[in-house]
Amino acid sequence: MFAAALLRRGTASPALFQPARACVSRTLGAAAALPSAPHRIEIDKDGDQMRLVVPRRPIVPFIEGDGVGADVWAAARRVLDAAVAAAYGDARRIEWMEVYAGEKAFHRTGEWLPRGTMEAFRDYSVGIKGPLTTPVGSGIRSLNVALRQELDLYVCQRPVRHFANVPSPVRKPQAVDVVVFRENTEDIYAGIEMEQGTPECAAFARSLQELFPNRFRKVRFPDTSAFGVKPVSKEGSQRLVRAALQYALESGRKSVTMVAKGNIMKHTEGAFVKWGYAVATSPEFRSQCVTERESHVLANADANSALTFEENARAIHPGFDSFSPEQQEDAVAEVRGIIESIGSSHGWGKFRSKLLVRDVLADISFQQVLTRPETFDVVATLNLNGDYLSDALAAQVGGIGIAPGGNMNPETGHAIFEATHGTAPKYANLDKVNPTSMILSGEMLLRYLGWGEAADEVIAGVEGALLAKMVTYDFHRLMPAGATLVSCSEFAQVVIKNMPKRLDTDADLGGNYDSDGM
Repeated sequence: MFAAALLRRGTASPALFQPARACVSRTLGAAAALPSAPHRIEIDKDGDQMRLVVPRRPIVPFIEGDGVGADVWAAARRVLDAAVAAAYGDARRIEWMEVYAGEKAFHRTGEWLPRGTMEAFRDYSVGIKGPLTTPVGSGIRSLNVALRQELDLYVCQRPVRHFANVPSPVRKPQAVDVVVFRENTEDIYAGIEMEQGTPECAAFARSLQELFPNRFRKVRFPDTSAFGVKPVSKEGSQRLVRAALQYALESGRKSVTMVAKGNIMKHTEGAFVKWGYAVATSPEFRSQCVTERESHVLANADANSALTFEENARAIHPGFDSFSPEQQEDAVAEVRGIIESIGSSHGWGKFRSKLLVRDVLADISFQQVLTRPETFDVVATLNLNGDYLSDALAAQVGGIGIAPGGNMNPETGHAIFEATHGTAPKYANLDKVNPTSMILSGEMLLRYLGWGEAADEVIAGVEGALLAKMVTYDFHRLMPAGATLVSCSEFAQVVIKNMPKRLDTDADLGGNYDSDGM
């Protein structure tokens, strides 16, 4: 039915799209009681404001994924459908529609990322995907990156938290509760690289030598060097930081930390931090934010109202006496500017209730997330740093097998949620791997749709399963005696059983999970 409707709109072909039957408990009553016919999620824009218009039966495209994708997606879909049924009964339901990428797409269409798949995610606004492998020689650097760049999903959001009983290599994993905002479209991941020995690499080297001879002399071995370009724009940086600030304020978070190696890459990563502070101190956020530096100045003034601007500057600059006269004047002017501009609105302790905005060097951040993770709340960072840091944080709470992720564009409303782990082909179709990353990515999807009650059911179910120590092999081998080893599909059933509002019967949660036909 849905494939035919898609064909009438000219957005699909039978080879690319197949609707998947959503799980609906047979205890919910006759089919006539179900929500009305499925509809796409619409985007309602009013100037700069965007909101999703989510029908009671939204069509959500999914990519099953390669390798273990089939196993983890089947488990996750089972959990998500059960959560929706538990939260809303027969009032709401997701209509899953399969689209193709990776090996499954190649076998069906001869393409690794068919155009119709891109169009489906664009047309239906919100989707979810399993892990994908990009084969060598496909002409695409990364299927995952291609999807993000094509839809301009510039925010990669990675929430990282610890669940009780999950084995961890650190002493206090419960101190980790961080949401990483990783810029998704720029930096080294833009893919602007020249392979050593190719004509384009030689041409790039010649251009660099001719146009920027002083910089070219810094290339130690120019004849055998490959080159990569690191684009970091003001627009790209500021929209990422803006999204992180908005999320932090709406979620009641205490701080946003910008992570960059700005002391070395001054004009890219250093600029990211500079541009980020410009957003935080702009009229848009001024009344709600305070920078770490401003907080020190205001705290000094609060502690001693007789403190002069120069004395305050000396307090925040330990090397003040070694400054040149011009530097000292700048330091004093900075203090004066802070006191005069926000002293009345942020002073006398009021800054302590504001969102704290600060920055940390990238290398230092890797130390501090281990030694003082409680000081990190929301992190805003560039593409490469975000890739490294989010996985490093995930390792502290059990690994990427339990780490969810979502890629989104707050302006257009488009979003694709995904498992953050790889395809692990040696475990494919063994019903063995941990599906929690996929399940929690689905929880993010539900919350993004505004279906918070269903998302809460998922969280409660996962917490209950882990508290019961019924876990897949990756956790079981690291847990003390008393844990129960379960398969991927069995873990999904345990999660469902631990949902507070779950249906009384379990047999009717199976549904028809074949992806072909209605």
